[in-house]
Amino acid sequence: METLINSPVSGEVLDEIIGKHRGKPGMLLSTLEETQEKNPLKYLSGEMLAEISKKLKIPYTQVYSVATFYSFFNLKPQGKHSIVVCRGTACHTKGSKALLDDIGAIFGFKRTDDGAESSYTTSDNLFTIRTVACFGQCAQSPVVAIDDIIYSNVNSRKLLKIISNVKDKKQP
Repeated sequence: METLINSPVSGEVLDEIIGKHRGKPGMLLSTLEETQEKNPLKYLSGEMLAEISKKLKIPYTQVYSVATFYSFFNLKPQGKHSIVVCRGTACHTKGSKALLDDIGAIFGFKRTDDGAESSYTTSDNLFTIRTVACFGQCAQSPVVAIDDIIYSNVNSRKLLKIISNVKDKKQP
């Protein structure tokens, strides 16, 4: 067993995950998914990807390609709570950009429209804010998902209340 430096997932836990999935269809995806889930910050560090590559005897470039191809995988630490704002056409026309601006004001960050990364994690790792192209619920736009619960017809007041409830650990 090797100790991974600066890694919330120990070498022992990684060995157990790999042992469970080795030789099965989807071995790499399953290993990456479970490793990310075991990490309290829900991400895969470069060090962890390298260790998975080494232990599975899969080239690092292939492991990295899979981790960056699927939007489910995170290469940066994530917040305890997730806020996902739909940026599809219907949501955009009904105010999702204004909702993102409101979220930015609440958490103290400014979004850029220059194609830069569409994800932001607060410094206290409490919230990660990201966008998606479409939730497929256009008739109920704008749509926001918070901790995998979908909220429809969201306006600024409703959004502030939901975030406040999440912060206070109240059920929506």
